[in-house]
Amino acid sequence: MRLSAGGCDLELRPDQGGRISSLRVAGTELLRQGDRFGSFLMVPWCGRMRDGRFRDGGTVHQVPRDAGPNAIHGTVRHLEWRVVSSNATSAALVCDLGEPWPYAGRVTQLVELAEDGGGVTLTLGVETLGASFPAQAGWHPWFLRSLDPGGPDVEIDFAPGWQEERGEDHLPTGRRIPPRPGPWDDCFGMPDGVRATLTWPGRLELTVSSRAEWVVVYDELPEAVCVEPQTGPPDGLNSHPHLVTPLEPLEVSTTWTWRSLG
Repeated sequence: MRLSAGGCDLELRPDQGGRISSLRVAGTELLRQGDRFGSFLMVPWCGRMRDGRFRDGGTVHQVPRDAGPNAIHGTVRHLEWRVVSSNATSAALVCDLGEPWPYAGRVTQLVELAEDGGGVTLTLGVETLGASFPAQAGWHPWFLRSLDPGGPDVEIDFAPGWQEERGEDHLPTGRRIPPRPGPWDDCFGMPDGVRATLTWPGRLELTVSSRAEWVVVYDELPEAVCVEPQTGPPDGLNSHPHLVTPLEPLEVSTTWTWRSLG
């Protein structure tokens, strides 16, 4: 389904995990194309989970390991979503949590284009349909490294409070270190909320903001870069879980705004 406003066109794929498959600003595509790319959702955990295991109180749960020895990026990116409501500039979608996730729950997604086409706000909600459970939520956008063949590479600017030290298994060690220069496949803490600016020189500036306090930045591939706001670090169900209860769902949003530099 397509949302449009002020020269911006956004394509949603409810049949492919509710992901944004395309984001075009003034006719220019900003996201890497392909079934695995665009911008997908990470729920009920973000990034890698060590050995596909997490603890909830005294119970240890096992989910399928789909990233070598680990599990990665949650389950909803593989599910079909239902469109609850939509108009020209916004859409609300839902999907239910279930096997292989061991708890009954529901995830809602709201996508809202600014009326002038200058940005989009994405909101996620995670609620339980029974017992309380730990959860995380976030976004995994694949922004194109260059907007034109042979054009300049995107520049990423952000000021994290710390970097989560990465072990040889690409998972945080639990130690916080001063931020290091890229290239990155790393998680950073931003206690005042995520704010990162991507600049394609002479073309476009895009700012990713969120009240979430963690962001993963991945720029090791030649085709695209990822700036991923999320509610906890990788393996966060074991280190920084948010408990979803009948009275307290998990809610988080991110806003992307852009302006032309041409």
